[in-house]
Amino acid sequence: MRRPLNYEILKYFTTHDKVSPKEIYNSIYDEFKDHKAFKLSIITESLMTAKENGLINEDGYDLVNDELVVYYSATEEQKETINSYIK
Repeated sequence: MRRPLNYEILKYFTTHDKVSPKEIYNSIYDEFKDHKAFKLSIITESLMTAKENGLINEDGYDLVNDELVVYYSATEEQKETINSYIK
């Protein structure tokens, strides 16, 4: 049984550093491609919410093909918090 989409997005930060929404999208695509809420915009919204709740941080910006890309990361303390709630 797979985790809910938002849980999977957060858990991604416990094993990866400085990632963009598109990187997460591509990494979990095979598992969630049939999920009706699986859209890049939903992943971005989820990351923005997690940031506002203190679970992850913005970790830089870049301009890729004339598109602004925001990168996110989690500190060790944030990773521990995520792992304590999501097994």
